[in-house]
Amino acid sequence: MNTIFSKQKLVTGVLLLAIIVLLEWVLHHFKLPTWPVFMVMVFIFMSHQDNKEIPKILVGGGFGIFNIVLIKYWMGLTAASFGTWESSIAYVCLFVFSIVLFMDVLPIVFNNYAFMYFLVTAVAASLPKPNPMLWIGCELIGGAAVVILIMGLTKAVAAIMGAPAESHDIKQ
Repeated sequence: MNTIFSKQKLVTGVLLLAIIVLLEWVLHHFKLPTWPVFMVMVFIFMSHQDNKEIPKILVGGGFGIFNIVLIKYWMGLTAASFGTWESSIAYVCLFVFSIVLFMDVLPIVFNNYAFMYFLVTAVAASLPKPNPMLWIGCELIGGAAVVILIMGLTKAVAAIMGAPAESHDIKQ
């Protein structure tokens, strides 16, 4: 039972829930979308809070969202000649192949985060009043806030537990 209800997990859970409620309240208050911000949170946790991944998450995520703008131009140029479905699949193939080609040269932009954000953005773009530029702003600004809050959470939990922050991992 101690592995489930340890002091560290309880403190971490309560502080994490406080962050989620705070973010939800701020985003809801300003009528901003939550998904770009919370995807950053998920990716931070998936990367085990590796500071080297933060720029890739933020920049790659913004690039992934921006591709919904680029695909619209692509479709305008190619859909009449190739067909709508064929043109969209060709763009996705070019996007994925670009990630494969450039991920070692420019990993801050061409990475898995960009692809995941592009996929989620494609779904979000089907909703009423899509706004990719707002989504990018939320992802970059809100995502930076998430990074700061999660790093603060890590330090707060470490301080409460009496351990140095460097040795603390949120999943412990």
